[in-house]
Amino acid sequence: MNEKHRSHRQLHPLLRGVLSLIAIVLILLLGSYAIRFCMGLFLTGSEYIVSLPGGASPVISQSGNSDPDATQPGYIYPVCEATVTAAGDLMMHMPIIESGKAGDTYQYDSIFAYVKNTISQADYAVVNLETTLAGTENGNTYSGAPQFNCPDAIADSAKTAGFDLLLTGNNHCYDTGTRGLKRTLEVLKSRKLDTLGTAATAEEKKYLVKDVNGIRVGMVNYTFAEIGDNRDQPVVNGLATDASAAGLINAFDDTKLDMFYTEMEAHIANMRADGAEIIVLFIHWGDQLTASVNDSQKAIAQKMCDLGVDVIAGSHSHVVQPMELLTSTADSSHKTICLYSMGNFLSNQRATNISLTTGQSEDGVLFSFSMVKYSDGTVMLSGVDLMPTWILVRGSGDSREYQVIPLDKSVENWAESYRLDSTQAGDAENSFNRTTAVTAEGLDAVQTYLTESRAAWDAALAEIQGVG
Repeated sequence: MNEKHRSHRQLHPLLRGVLSLIAIVLILLLGSYAIRFCMGLFLTGSEYIVSLPGGASPVISQSGNSDPDATQPGYIYPVCEATVTAAGDLMMHMPIIESGKAGDTYQYDSIFAYVKNTISQADYAVVNLETTLAGTENGNTYSGAPQFNCPDAIADSAKTAGFDLLLTGNNHCYDTGTRGLKRTLEVLKSRKLDTLGTAATAEEKKYLVKDVNGIRVGMVNYTFAEIGDNRDQPVVNGLATDASAAGLINAFDDTKLDMFYTEMEAHIANMRADGAEIIVLFIHWGDQLTASVNDSQKAIAQKMCDLGVDVIAGSHSHVVQPMELLTSTADSSHKTICLYSMGNFLSNQRATNISLTTGQSEDGVLFSFSMVKYSDGTVMLSGVDLMPTWILVRGSGDSREYQVIPLDKSVENWAESYRLDSTQAGDAENSFNRTTAVTAEGLDAVQTYLTESRAAWDAALAEIQGVG
C-alpha cells in the first residue's frame, strides 16, 4: 500500500515537467508568429510577403509555390541562381561565309575561339541569328546581304561555343522564303538548339518558357515589319510573305503598335500561366548604324515595362545603344532593364566598307543578367553586366579569319592573349572605349538599383528572421 502510494507521488513531478515544456513551446511559437506579424512578414496562402524599408521592392515576380524549411517556420533563403547571357547580331556576310570554307565543307569554330569560355559560363546563352539556313539543295546559293543564306556549319559552331537559343525573329528571317524559314528551324532543332521568333507551324506557341537552373524564364522574340490588312502575312525586309508563311513570324509594325501591345499582353499572361517567373523580350527594332534610340523604341520599351516585362534586349541597329532602367507607370515598384541594342556580335560591317566610319559597327556586347530564387517562390533580378566585344579580321581576301574578341579588362594583355599586333590592339582599345561611353551611365544606374534593392531585401530578411 505504501509502495503504491510512493509510486503515484513519483509520477506527479514528471507530468508537471511535460506540461510545462509543452506550455513553453506553445508560448515560443505564438511569440515567433507575433513578431513576424508585427515586422511585416505575413503568411498569405502559400506566399510570404516581405515589406522592405520605405516600401521599396526588388521583387520581379512570385511563383506562389512556397516550400519553406519545415524546421524553421517562415524562414526564407536562396534556393537557386541563374545567369542568362545574350549577344547581338550574328551576320554571315559573304566574306565570312568564305572564310570558313575548306574544300567542299565549312567550319566556323575559330570565330568563337576567344569568346567561348565567356559564353559557356552562362546557364543559358542567346544570340540573334541574322541569316537563313536554306541549304543549296533547292537551287539556293550561299549569299550575304541583302538576302542571307549560309552553311549549316554556323549552327554547329554556335552550339560548340555554348549558345542554347538562336533568335530567328529578325528582318532577314524570310530572305529565302517559307522553305528557307522552315529549314532554318529544322537545322537548329536537329542540333538540339532552342529557337524563338519564327515557327514551323502557325499553331506553335510564339514564346518559350525555359527552366534555367531552377528558375523559369519566359522569353519572346519579335521583329519589325510592315503589316497590312492581313496580320499573318507581313512584309519582311521588303519581301511580301505568302500564304504558306501565315502565322509563322512574330512581327510588329511601328504604325500599328496597339496590335503588338495586345499580342504581348496575351503572351505575358500565357507565359505566366506556364510558370514563367521572369519575362524577357528580345526585339529587333530601331534605326540602323546609330547609337541614338528613336521615339518608337522608347514608347515600346515603356509599354513593355507597364505590361510587366522584366528585361528587354534589342538588336538590329548594328551598333551598341544605351541601357536604361525603366519604371512602370502602372506600378512604380516594377522596373524593367532595357538594353536598346547589343550591337554586332559578328559581321563584315567595317569602318572601311560602310558609310559609318567610326568603327561602331565592329562593336558588340555580351549582355548578362542574373536571377535568384528564394524558398518562398520569390524571384528577383540580382545582377547585370556587359562584356564589350570587338570583331577582329585577320588577313585579307581568301585568307581572312574572323574572330569575336571579348574585351575583358581582367585580361592583362589583350595583344598577347588574343595575338593582336599593335594596330589591332589599339583598335580593340578604341572599341572598348566606344562601347563604354555609350553604356556606362545606364549600366551604373541599373547596377546601383539592383545592389541597393538586394541589400534592402537581405537586411529585411535578416531582421525579420533574427539572423545576421
